[in-house]
Amino acid sequence: MNNNLKIIDFSHLDTIVGGDENFKKELIAIFLEQIPEFINNMNKFFNKNKSEKLAREAHTAKSSVMIFGMTNTGMLLKDIQLWAENNKFAEVEPALKQVEIDLNQAKTDLENALKEG
Repeated sequence: MNNNLKIIDFSHLDTIVGGDENFKKELIAIFLEQIPEFINNMNKFFNKNKSEKLAREAHTAKSSVMIFGMTNTGMLLKDIQLWAENNKFAEVEPALKQVEIDLNQAKTDLENALKEG
């Protein structure tokens, strides 16, 4: 798999899987399923001002993106979590848009990595 993808840093994932390419592909497949759910849920909770649910979803997404070395996205998700917990929705919107861009790019990069696999 190509480890020179833009948004993904495979070094942390490689450490977790310990060279097991099948396990790596399995984690990628799971994350690919999660990405649209994270995007849809966070946008839905944001649009409905469901701060507690948004904070929880951002926290869950943060854990997943960090496995793939998406540090900047993880920091944005942490910010979204904290802002949602404090009902600071004005700050959430631009961060949420960037997270969506990052997750969509990660999806593309991971799908390409699996094809190259």
